Amino acid sequence: MPRRKSVNIIREVGTDPLYDQENIQKFINVVMWRGKKNTARRVVYGAFDIIKKRLKADSDFIVEMFNKAIYNSTPAVEVKARRVGGSVYQVPSEVRPLRGRALAFRGIISSAKTRDGKDFSIKLAAELMDAAENKGGAVKAKLDKHKMAESNRAFSHLVW
Repeated sequence: MPRRKSVNIIREVGTDPLYDQENIQKFINVVMWRGKKNTARRVVYGAFDIIKKRLKADSDFIVEMFNKAIYNSTPAVEVKARRVGGSVYQVPSEVRPLRGRALAFRGIISSAKTRDGKDFSIKLAAELMDAAENKGGAVKAKLDKHKMAESNRAFSHLVW
């Protein structure tokens, strides 16, 4: 990381081969573990297939539902620790769109991991459906972040 200039390079991720969506490709990359992209694709597409079977929907509806789930679990504000004097304050700050998307992805994946069950595709499908309906662990994490920022808004003047 350079100290003087800020780097504004946003790397092109591309689109996923099945749905031709950049968000889904990025989600696959976040699900990916130890460089196993085919396994991550199998998990995400398996979750989409489970949703298709349960809701009897087409591909366009799946993409729309996925985007709605991401939107519902994207936080607008978060708190950051700032050291002022000798004490540390939790200062609320707005979340940039790309960071919000990353937080939503992480929230959905971590909430799916904590669900009961064995197959991750089933757990991910359930979490995506819950997030699209504005419930579930990822949406609860978003609301917790908003509550934390609301309770610490007295320190919002400490942003620099």
